[in-house]
Amino acid sequence: MVAAQSTGAETQDWVSRYADDVIAESERRAPGKPVVVASGLSPSGPIHLGNLREVMTPHLVADEIRRRGYTVRHLISWDDYDRYRKVPNGVPGTDASWAEHIGKPLTAVPAPAGSAYPNWAEHFKAAMVAALADLGVEFDGISQTAQYTAGVYREQILHAMRHRGDIDAILDQYRTKKDPAKQQKQQKPQDEAELEAAEGSGAASEDDGSGGTGGYYPYKPFCGQCGKDLTTVTSYDDDTTELSYTCTLDGFTETVLLSEFNRGKLVWKVDWPMRWAFEGVIFEPSGVDHSSPGSSFQVGGQIVDRVFGGKQPIGPMYAFVGISGMAKMSSSKGGVPTPGDALRIMEPQILRWLYARRRPNQSFKIAFDQEIQRLYDEWDKLGAKVADGTVLPADAAAYRRAVGTAAGDLPRTERPLAYRTLAAAADVTAGDEKQVQRILSELDPEHPVTDLATVRPRLDKAEAWISTYVPAESRTIVRTEPDAEALAGLDDASRASIALLLDGLDDHWSLDGLTHLVYGVPKVQAGFPADATAKELPPEIKAAQRSFFALLYHLLVGRDTGPRLPTLLLAVGADRVRALLAG
Repeated sequence: MVAAQSTGAETQDWVSRYADDVIAESERRAPGKPVVVASGLSPSGPIHLGNLREVMTPHLVADEIRRRGYTVRHLISWDDYDRYRKVPNGVPGTDASWAEHIGKPLTAVPAPAGSAYPNWAEHFKAAMVAALADLGVEFDGISQTAQYTAGVYREQILHAMRHRGDIDAILDQYRTKKDPAKQQKQQKPQDEAELEAAEGSGAASEDDGSGGTGGYYPYKPFCGQCGKDLTTVTSYDDDTTELSYTCTLDGFTETVLLSEFNRGKLVWKVDWPMRWAFEGVIFEPSGVDHSSPGSSFQVGGQIVDRVFGGKQPIGPMYAFVGISGMAKMSSSKGGVPTPGDALRIMEPQILRWLYARRRPNQSFKIAFDQEIQRLYDEWDKLGAKVADGTVLPADAAAYRRAVGTAAGDLPRTERPLAYRTLAAAADVTAGDEKQVQRILSELDPEHPVTDLATVRPRLDKAEAWISTYVPAESRTIVRTEPDAEALAGLDDASRASIALLLDGLDDHWSLDGLTHLVYGVPKVQAGFPADATAKELPPEIKAAQRSFFALLYHLLVGRDTGPRLPTLLLAVGADRVRALLAG
């Protein structure tokens, strides 16, 4: 099959450059086979927007490769056989009692109270799966619980155990010398609280299997009595595969045949490279926390080559994602926004665009505050440039990747009115559909909105943002009665400005008309035409406009600021505007 080549526009963006590299590497390693890209997600709690970069980076590359006619597998390994490390903060339906499950596989921990899912992992996987469906992400999900408990990796586990000396030697290059007493304390935690504290400091977050007194073993059994991984392998026979271990929590001991035993897993720094070789992964990104010397990705590159006879995937180190007003996100702390949270207030295209337009090594923030309105303005301007052919090639590529995939375009709002206009309408009306309909029908009298379905789902996203993320003190509440005291205290210039506004309402009752009117009143008062441009006006006109706007906001909503005045006036309605401004 002759695949489509990248176009001139496509070669300007990071996605196409990685797609070129991945195709070439796949042809070298596995010619004629599907291209394999991978992501890994741990459903240890809410899967947040930082984790989404782990998926979107290979997704965008995989989608570009599909567009060129290649078969691609995007694997998402659900690390649901990982240990439950701590109870995340801010998770509804949990309390301190969930700490009793620390050390068990995530699939052996009960789901939060009230959940419809059978265990902790499935509960948090479900939300991510739903979000990925909305985002148009096509993937093959692999449950590591299913893989390990079904014995899929049995030969790889036995192979790792036979080559444990080689693995130990690789890992030992990066181990730091520790005080023996401190090391013993970390190796044999006395209770759950101590282990949790150790993990919180990073000491036990990447157990490499070196904690036992009987030598190095890259395999960690789950205890046959308590079900936790607080175990130490005490002996292993390569010929018989007989393995003995002791649980450091309850003292339980057991001897099993590893060739038949499926209740345990390889330690993380061995597990990850094993999977690279097993699945033939060509491309997988890694976070900055996995890319420092001695970290999982760096060590894994040596282990996959020297132990498993495979090759490390190519792929970038990706930077962290934040949200407006918050620091780097951490799933262990809980309470951080998830892809589902973002999709409640923005359309999938916008969220895809945020990840597509920035190179993986560039950090960025996702707006849950007022910045979301500016973000939507930027998106709409980009769409206009795409439509009229003035867009830059790289921006055009990012836009195309945002609006759809190789399978087709994502559903979109039929009539995408400005997000800030929809948010203002939802704000002023408190979501009253009849009032929202009235306001939107008056925005452009020549092309009125006659059916709210044409402005959805964007309208729904704006309403959700207003109701969820705009503080009560920032919501717009229109006065029910005129501010008689303020009206009585107006000076002559202020009275004249209000009179000019009221005189022009009927002739300018549309979004564009009212915009022209409110900006024009201070110009006319200063002796300039209402349509005079900024270049034709002295600097003090801008100050006069700001003062006029503040006066109107105060008389209408009792504050100095609010939604854009043209939208606010439409929302209030001409009769009520007159009543509040004329007294």
